[in-house]
Amino acid sequence: MKKLSVLFLFLVFNLGLAQEDPSNAYQKRVLEAAEVDLLFSYYNQDGENAAVTGGEGTEELTDATSSIVVKMPLNPDDVLTVDVGISAYSSASSSNIDPFDKVSNTASPFSASSGASKSDALVHFNPTYEHSSKDRNSVYSAQAYVSREYDYFSIGFGGGYTRLFNEKNTQLGASFQVYLDSWNPQYPIELREGFFDSRIMGTGTYDPGFVEFDDETRNTYSLSLSLSQILGKRVQGSVFMDFVSQSGLLSTPHQRVYFSDVNDFFIEDFQLADGVERLPDSRFKIPIGARLNYYMNDLIVLRGYYRYYSDDWGITAHTASLEVPIKLNDKFTLYPNYRFYSQTAADYFYGKEIAVSTLDYYTSDYDLSAFDSHQYGMGVRYKDIFTGTKIFTFGLKTIDLRFNAYDRSDGLSSYIFSLGTTFV
Repeated sequence: MKKLSVLFLFLVFNLGLAQEDPSNAYQKRVLEAAEVDLLFSYYNQDGENAAVTGGEGTEELTDATSSIVVKMPLNPDDVLTVDVGISAYSSASSSNIDPFDKVSNTASPFSASSGASKSDALVHFNPTYEHSSKDRNSVYSAQAYVSREYDYFSIGFGGGYTRLFNEKNTQLGASFQVYLDSWNPQYPIELREGFFDSRIMGTGTYDPGFVEFDDETRNTYSLSLSLSQILGKRVQGSVFMDFVSQSGLLSTPHQRVYFSDVNDFFIEDFQLADGVERLPDSRFKIPIGARLNYYMNDLIVLRGYYRYYSDDWGITAHTASLEVPIKLNDKFTLYPNYRFYSQTAADYFYGKEIAVSTLDYYTSDYDLSAFDSHQYGMGVRYKDIFTGTKIFTFGLKTIDLRFNAYDRSDGLSSYIFSLGTTFV
């Protein structure tokens, strides 16, 4: 990853110089100079409804993500953006895919194992190409996406078209994305072929009759439509709608399920799985939303957002948020924000030992349960329009520092720090 980052910085230095063409000297460029964004975030969460352990157990997780985004003007009309990054996490929940490799602690859904699944890294690579028409009223884009982690590989591509008219007061956009993913399933250790442990306790013989998934692929197709309109000197609004279709293995292979009509079996304090979650092999989602920005004065802007979501698994959801940028001076702006979210449960959600083994579909993943959540945050941006601070030949344009805290009605809580810098 370090080699890739250095390569892209090298390209920026050279392409930014090599693409100058005297014949285009008087044409306004879409992007005047190369930009480099350096991004970092740290995320922490905790809760007691881990899906890996059937809806009961620790959800402790930490994740550190860093990425570099390079925007390169290829000529006055074309821009290439390359986003490459890595996300490294440590998860007490996923460590319990195999809870029996603990060195000293008793196996329990409320404590972490020391197995290989405790930590992992996701690496992604996402290039995007944009072409603007000479009159700057049309923008065409194409993108690709590749990511990998220990049990999942994803490759994607997409494109879009944006049209501005009415003296650029109105903007219409349409885009599509396709993701072709494949699993390397990591089933709970007790459901793997050949598992045996003399410490198993329970009435009868532990024999869940588990059958692995035949299809290990997941495909996602989405179409996005948007309309943005300047409504007045102080008001700008937009509406959007997405159509998302998924097919293939939509279940998560390592998430346990416990049935009410099956005897319980344990090793130490850990209950052995009766099966893993099984969900339909298709899903259709429709989110519809709107944004409204109101310019109050030179110091304060109101940014409102609302989204309604529905899918054919029975979930409906509402999201509402408000951000209020407050300009302190020419260089510093504060960004207090609040977000509310509420959803109904999926038709296939059951708490621990509520589902019965004769059902076709079932899950104990609390992300598919009914819950409300609140998110509170504060950010601060430093902007230097003269880019006085230099690193190599790049000047520092902005620094963004944000903190958000999240609380969910089922007990999950989290927080995230993020830091972003832009150099030109």
